[in-house]
Amino acid sequence: MFGARVARQIGGVCARHMASSGKPEVGYLGMGILGSAMAGRLLDAGFPVTVWNRSPEKCSDLAAKGAKVGESPKAVVEHCDITFACTSDPESARQVVFGQTGVLAGVSTGKSFIDMSTVDEETSKEIALAVTAKGGRFLEAPVSGSKGPALQGQLVVLAAGDKSLCDEAQACFDVVGKRTFFLGDVGAGARMKLVVNMMMGINIAALSEGLAVGTKAGLQGNDILEVLKEGALNCPMYSLKGPTMLEGKYAPAFPLKHQQKDVRLAVALGDQLGQSLPVAAAANETFKAARSAGYGDDDMSKVYEVVKR
Repeated sequence: MFGARVARQIGGVCARHMASSGKPEVGYLGMGILGSAMAGRLLDAGFPVTVWNRSPEKCSDLAAKGAKVGESPKAVVEHCDITFACTSDPESARQVVFGQTGVLAGVSTGKSFIDMSTVDEETSKEIALAVTAKGGRFLEAPVSGSKGPALQGQLVVLAAGDKSLCDEAQACFDVVGKRTFFLGDVGAGARMKLVVNMMMGINIAALSEGLAVGTKAGLQGNDILEVLKEGALNCPMYSLKGPTMLEGKYAPAFPLKHQQKDVRLAVALGDQLGQSLPVAAAANETFKAARSAGYGDDDMSKVYEVVKR
């Protein structure tokens, strides 16, 4: 681990590395399912990577592969050219940025921070304002995709904010994703991600209801999935999640608690805009019931177990 003193000492190393490899020194904050996968891909692609997590033991695997481990978000930002973050919700995103040894404490003129967390627009704008007020550059870049696409570099990046930073970070985005959308001013990325995840939540709830009523009516679950594949309802998510749902296997690719959070934030966005979202609201209640049943850390598809009851 390194502190501010060590970070200053190795600042020159960072510059020399840039000159020799052409790759920026990258920081990554948040070693959850997505964050650890993206940081791992960047490390495998030859980027010098420094990682941090609130629970330090989650950095161990990447440290064993050659990543540096920072003692705080502040230390990582001070050391790196571009620092990414992927945290679980608005509260944790704010804590990583505004904490005593958070991102903001390490931001100075020219430092670059890219938040890939799924948060509401207000949180993203609050962070952007704070970072840029200290002379830093900010980009929001939440991603569409879960564990498998993250490990395979097939995420979809939904960027908004500083266009020049988006362009500079594209080499990193090309490692973790299959396509980058630049959507305009800060807030557009957050809104797009909530729309996408709201629709995903609705669809997994719909699949759960279809399988539940169909199997109780005497149909074979696999037959339902095969019929879906041959018509207008053919959906990669149904083909991916349906078989494991029928088998009762719910290893977390995207934890249910995060899916519920995203649908909740989307419903709140609808409230702000005066847009009725009755289907999303119903899906949110179903996911809330699944969280109450203790399924929050399982895959989002475990909502099926609640629906079956």
